[in-house]
Amino acid sequence: MPIKSVCIFCGSNRGKDEVYADATRTLVRALGTAGIKIIFGGGKVGLMGVVAETALAAKAHVIGVTPRSLLEREVVHRGLTELHVVESMHERKVMMLQLADAFITLPGGMGTLDEIFEALTLTQLGMHRKACGFLNVGGFYDRLMDFLDHAVAERFIRTEHRGMILVESDPLQLLEGLQNWTMPEVSKWMDPKS
Repeated sequence: MPIKSVCIFCGSNRGKDEVYADATRTLVRALGTAGIKIIFGGGKVGLMGVVAETALAAKAHVIGVTPRSLLEREVVHRGLTELHVVESMHERKVMMLQLADAFITLPGGMGTLDEIFEALTLTQLGMHRKACGFLNVGGFYDRLMDFLDHAVAERFIRTEHRGMILVESDPLQLLEGLQNWTMPEVSKWMDPKS
């Protein structure tokens, strides 16, 4: 099934190097060129702000999902194609998970990791069949991927589940990987002896 919408999880900070914003712009322009709707947290600051401004400049369809508390703090971009206001961070994640066909994680902090790992867990459990990828800008996620490999070695994550996670340093290669992703077959994912 072709991807028609991608949710981008990313930081409300820009990071210390412009390479993060540059990669964000490249990714968002590629999504816009492909006619793929962009869903994100709705912010106007940090990498979220870069997503919003780049999508609007590219005339892409961009959908923000924000909790009301952030709207009231005036950190939400008001010029988006669509803006959905929900009551909690949990409702925000639920809506983003429902709206998107796939997920891309850019550099970010704890909230970004919370969002992508919930999407990955739902894929692992078979509650949805949606590709999840990390844009590993400048090696930002190298240590996280090392940790996941360690969790596989220690038998806390199955090899098949680790294999579900796409990781690319190039935005265009990541987008291509999402388009070609298929759900792996996992026969006994709860086997305690595995």
